[in-house]
Amino acid sequence: MFEGSRLTVSVVTPSWNQGRFLGRTLGSVAQQSWPVLEHLVIDGGSTDETLDVLRAAPAGLRWVSEPDRGQAHAVNKGIAASSGDIIAWINSDDVYYPGALETAARFLAQNPQVDVVYGDADHIDAAGAVTEDYPTRDFDLAALYHGCFICQPAAFFRRRVVGAYGPLDERLHYCMDYEFWLRLARAGARFAHIPVKLAGSRLHADAKTLRYREPVFREINDMFGRMLGRVPDEWLWNYANIAVGRHIDAARQPRRYAAALAARALGAAWRWNRRVSPDMLGVVGGGARRRLRRWAGRAST
Repeated sequence: MFEGSRLTVSVVTPSWNQGRFLGRTLGSVAQQSWPVLEHLVIDGGSTDETLDVLRAAPAGLRWVSEPDRGQAHAVNKGIAASSGDIIAWINSDDVYYPGALETAARFLAQNPQVDVVYGDADHIDAAGAVTEDYPTRDFDLAALYHGCFICQPAAFFRRRVVGAYGPLDERLHYCMDYEFWLRLARAGARFAHIPVKLAGSRLHADAKTLRYREPVFREINDMFGRMLGRVPDEWLWNYANIAVGRHIDAARQPRRYAAALAARALGAAWRWNRRVSPDMLGVVGGGARRRLRRWAGRAST
């Protein structure tokens, strides 16, 4: 028997009105080669076909359907009710690839100093077709401040990190995973990257990170403000790009877009940081054209 086979895995799935995808999520867990100690679905009281899917699931699945305070609260409830050495958190519209849990569990068994391990992943569409690679990279805290390169369903963490660093921040509705990784890393938790695809993260029309993009970026900026006391310029530009792009077509009105983008970025800097950095002033000033054209290109895609 493999020496690390005694490491147990608990899978937690928060759920809310994703019944059309939930069966595929449950199936991807059930088909894992590593034994799953328990799979808990914490449903927030769905009104679609979710309950029918859960009632038809194998008897080993543990689930509850009741009102909650959002996704982070549901995940925390699941973690508190679970008992595995390793926590695997997968949302009700994502899927594990075959062997994902075994790959993660074996790595953690062989590397006891590692607290969080994550693999590569795909973005998949509503039908399950791969649309692009998730932009994953080897771990680097400085880079993590500028973008979340850890795909949440492809990440696995030891139970001990929750006791040491706390559960998910239940104030957050969109970026709870990003804040969790940042908080753990800043506190000294050790991360490792496995260059193997472990999961598919589904992007579809009803995905909240696509439907509510401006609130997503506002929440990220608020999170950075609490965590760092300031918001990195990159995220101020990201927010400005999304906010302006909702009203102005960058490809058709590039000058108007650039002017509005600069104004929104300056306003965002004052709103969250109460100051404008020299770098941002340089971009908005004489060196702005190349940078603004780059952001205009992002808005048009």
